[in-house]
Amino acid sequence: MSDSHPAAPAPVSLAEAFRFWLKLGFLSFGGPAGQIALMHQELVERRRWISERRFLHALNFCMVLPGPEAQQLATYIGWLMHRRLGGLLAGGLFVLPSLLILIVLSWIYCAYGQLALVAGVFYGIKPAVTAIVAQAAYRIGSRVLKNAWLWALALAAFVAIFALDLPFPLIVLVAGLIGYAGGRWRPAKFALGGGHAAAGKSYGAALIDDDTPAPAHACLGWSHTARIVLCGVLLWCLPMLALWLTLGWLHTLTQMGWFFSKAALLTFGGAYAVLPYVYQGAVSHYGWLRPTQMIDGLALGETTPGPLIMVVAFVGFVGGYQSPQLAALFGSQHGFLAGALAAVLVSGFTFLPSFVFIFAGAPLIERTHQELRFTAPLTAITAAVVGVILNLAVFFAYHVLWPQGFAAGVLAGLDGRAALIALAAALALFRFKCSVIQVILASALIGCLLGALG
Repeated sequence: MSDSHPAAPAPVSLAEAFRFWLKLGFLSFGGPAGQIALMHQELVERRRWISERRFLHALNFCMVLPGPEAQQLATYIGWLMHRRLGGLLAGGLFVLPSLLILIVLSWIYCAYGQLALVAGVFYGIKPAVTAIVAQAAYRIGSRVLKNAWLWALALAAFVAIFALDLPFPLIVLVAGLIGYAGGRWRPAKFALGGGHAAAGKSYGAALIDDDTPAPAHACLGWSHTARIVLCGVLLWCLPMLALWLTLGWLHTLTQMGWFFSKAALLTFGGAYAVLPYVYQGAVSHYGWLRPTQMIDGLALGETTPGPLIMVVAFVGFVGGYQSPQLAALFGSQHGFLAGALAAVLVSGFTFLPSFVFIFAGAPLIERTHQELRFTAPLTAITAAVVGVILNLAVFFAYHVLWPQGFAAGVLAGLDGRAALIALAAALALFRFKCSVIQVILASALIGCLLGALG
């Protein structure tokens, strides 16, 4: 075998895979694009545990599922290599470090957020987050909005949530129905291909290569799929029923479990797509957080490893920490325990569907070995998501740049220093292509300096 086509690597033990997935959990910065690129570099190019074509085949499947695609991809590859235990380790370790880090940071935020240094950090970060969300809308829009039909869908979604205050699930449902109809009557307008190039590279023989037969655990039938789905339903029902019976349906923890179960099924288009739904519920409906706290949570989520949807852990922690019901349950001196319990609870309900989708659907996908494309309904949903994310950027801009509202006038009420930070962050992202981490760290430093100057 020549050096340009090295032999396949030796089989990987579960212990070795465990060490890799744990390391990945602490290094998975950069959002889904960065996380997927890191997995490709490690698993396809460097370690050659899986071939390019099989990697993209799995990724295309994860892209059409609701939920964090990078975490689902890790679960898929872990399952492919070491059955369900491997999938649980890969998917769980992808989010566990982020959960632990966010619990600690959320506690510091709640307990010491009023200190001048901490307040200065968040003062600088908030305008940067506004620019980051605007860039997300631009990034998704430039990839998806390829014709007037999809532009119209994005505009209609923005009007629906901004002006009419329609709920996010309804917008997703209507967009999906429009996409279904459009796929039948105007297929060329809704038939956008997947966002990933065809597999054309080879880095040498892989442990799971293009022609490697599907493993035995990928050849199970519909009865296996039904058992997985039933198990997932039971894993959801049992804790929800326990919360309902012990605490009542209107208790904070019960409502958090119910709300984030719904949110987990609406994350088409990535975490930025579901954030408007989360702030509608957590801020406007339930009042678990204030608007500025939601922005702070997104900033923390951007600076920690793991999927961005882990911002739900911050929402859960702060909501639990501030909840009078949990204060009565744990005592006013045990805010950390209340917040940590809520963070773990909402994370569990958020990620449970992702494991069910992979364990139930991956055997079918492995048997087909055909590339999946975005369906017309998903194309329409993604177009609508652009409008929804734009609304989120407007929401953040209003609360950050006009902290007192428009009562004093548009110009008089504008926070000039925050506006300059937002403008600088936008230039760094759009013009100079700086990373999100670089922008947030620089903005935090500027906030500290402004706080020191008074």
